[in-house]
Amino acid sequence: MKRTSIKLSTLPPTVRTILSQRTAQTAASISSTESPGEPISVNGWIKSIRTHKNVSFAEINDGSSGKSLQAVLKGKGKADGLTNGTSVNLKGELKKSKGQGQYLELLVNDLNILGECDSETYPIQKKSLPNSVLRDNAHLRFRTSQTAAVMRIRDNIMRDWHDWFEENDFIHIHTPLLTSSDCEGAGEVFTLLDQPKPNNPQTTTFFPHPVHLTVSSQLHLEAPTHSLSRTYTLSPSFRAEPSLTSRHLSEFYMLEGEVGFIDNLDQLLDVVEDGIKFSVDRILKEGSKRGKRVKEDLEIISKSSNDNTENEVVEQQGVINRSDPLNHLRQILAKPFTRIDYTQALDLLRQAKEERREEGELPLKDVPNWGEGLSTENEKWLANHFNGPVFVMRYPKKIKPFYMLPSSSSFTGQNGEGEVEETVECFDLLFPLIGEMAGGSLREHRLDHLTRAIEQNGMNKEDYEWYIDLRRYGSIPHGGWGMGWDRWISYVTGVGNVRDVVAYPRWKGHCKY
Repeated sequence: MKRTSIKLSTLPPTVRTILSQRTAQTAASISSTESPGEPISVNGWIKSIRTHKNVSFAEINDGSSGKSLQAVLKGKGKADGLTNGTSVNLKGELKKSKGQGQYLELLVNDLNILGECDSETYPIQKKSLPNSVLRDNAHLRFRTSQTAAVMRIRDNIMRDWHDWFEENDFIHIHTPLLTSSDCEGAGEVFTLLDQPKPNNPQTTTFFPHPVHLTVSSQLHLEAPTHSLSRTYTLSPSFRAEPSLTSRHLSEFYMLEGEVGFIDNLDQLLDVVEDGIKFSVDRILKEGSKRGKRVKEDLEIISKSSNDNTENEVVEQQGVINRSDPLNHLRQILAKPFTRIDYTQALDLLRQAKEERREEGELPLKDVPNWGEGLSTENEKWLANHFNGPVFVMRYPKKIKPFYMLPSSSSFTGQNGEGEVEETVECFDLLFPLIGEMAGGSLREHRLDHLTRAIEQNGMNKEDYEWYIDLRRYGSIPHGGWGMGWDRWISYVTGVGNVRDVVAYPRWKGHCKY
């Protein structure tokens, strides 16, 4: 029996669908403005309107694309009540445009105003607005061309990463947001206020122990990895870190992956590098519909940045070039990521400071001693020095979390007193003008060594019995990493502050919505 086609959706076409389908037709299909056009219904918001004596032109956009559809309203007074931000439903005929700047236009026969917009009080005007004003109107800044473009890019790049994980047999896991553990051990956690109701003394706390918002999904991701071999998640994380820099948020997204049956740090670095390059290649690849949309949105962001000098854009030394918003992405594919040890990184920094060398406009003020972490200044300098992403590997054990696998004796280092100290099989991935983009490590998979590390760090062993169980029962060598998703979007788009690439930014002192 022949299967009958069933239309599952009665949703009207978006502006993106209308434009992509119609512009794909030959000029002969819509050859003249004199021939009858196809009746069509369009929903959206007015981005701009120009009114003349007997005709008005309105730019209609519904957010599905950066491109708008020009609507032509013939007749005196047809545009009365229409202002920027007004939502409308338009019915009319799609015609080949007589004017320049668009291939098609909608000759409107019927106009229905869905929602009025007071032009006197509407915060989102056609002129460029400072980021500080837009952040204070985050619920409305989606109406701006730049924020809408950033949201579409986030969506497209997320889909590309999902494709990469699927092609490499990873399983997506929904990890919990509530946890009883502090993954990083730094104490920068938000703790739930859990107490009996004041009017009912007989009630008890909801949980029998303190519960926090997660700072990382890593520990919870390791458990399914011991059955599914390769897992990942793209989930929110929360850190009570008071930093007010352009790189920090209190609520942010992390792309995290765990890989079973690897026992070599280079294997893990290969996985991370391949995933990033796959994502970038999808953007740059000719013939990719998704990549084409991202490139179009990058052009919109570049234009918005040129129009607004107050926008913070990651631009320096040609890494982000406003006239060529794809240049920094091509650099990612141009060569293998550099790989150096922590000790080598310190030697480079120390030598550069002695020689008073700068990388572009990045002078070195301070160089850490062996056993101290790299500053953001150090990270940016190193990435600029190598003119691209760089893996810094094998940091001192004492400045890293308990779960990292110690390096072999051949990778130990010496502190300022000449004493030999242990390193761990870990990495930080540094990007030009961003600093740390991702970090990861091989995990300690030996039961006795992990137990000892927990005790040496002064942690309550009972709180981590479930994590220790993974080593008791069928432990495997494994490793994983986490990438700051919002920082990655910031780098790809060239928008220099992570507060401007998320829907509702939260930072110390600010949680408005």
